[in-house]
Amino acid sequence: MGLVEMKRPSILIKSILPALVLGLAACASETAAPPDVPEVAERPTYVIGPQDSLNIFVWRNPDLSTTVPVRPDGRISIPLVKELEVAGKTPAEVAADIEEELSQFVQAPSVTVIVTSFAGPYDQQVRIVGEATEPKALAYRDRMTLLDAMISVGGLTDFAAGNRAVLVREDDAGNTQNYTVRLDDLLEEGDISANARLLPGDIIIVPQAWF
Repeated sequence: MGLVEMKRPSILIKSILPALVLGLAACASETAAPPDVPEVAERPTYVIGPQDSLNIFVWRNPDLSTTVPVRPDGRISIPLVKELEVAGKTPAEVAADIEEELSQFVQAPSVTVIVTSFAGPYDQQVRIVGEATEPKALAYRDRMTLLDAMISVGGLTDFAAGNRAVLVREDDAGNTQNYTVRLDDLLEEGDISANARLLPGDIIIVPQAWF
């Protein structure tokens, strides 16, 4: 039996993505708009995720202080601590865990953890796919808006149908809601009414224009 040449993954992705974008965009209501995000009195605490970079400072122990990336499995390895789960925890919680581990070797260790490169856990990211200049997943930032996301991805391509873009959001019950967003009006016309607050986990889908 002759061998069948398989397409490269990048080619498959490019061939599938337009259909995915158009299919999801078609599911959204043409008149829907993202609801207002209520103000909260307390600012959210950052939660560590895979691909973050952590600066770990152990007071009076420079040999134990280091900067490490969070692996895809959500763990880190540091001097004297082979494996430590950090994904889903705050920097303060990770510092306390490291102090507990190091207490076997160091008397009363004092640890500070600083996040120096942010990715965040997947449910705390905002994803932009389709006809953005640089589609990517962004770490959610407090009070993040559509405009912030568009600046981070370099705007839209020449082939984008920005006013047919869709924001996909999951509600507290786990149900997916689709909202139309007017990216062309926001970016080209400066219509600030087209801006909208984002939430962690939002997906922005930018379809290709129909010629």
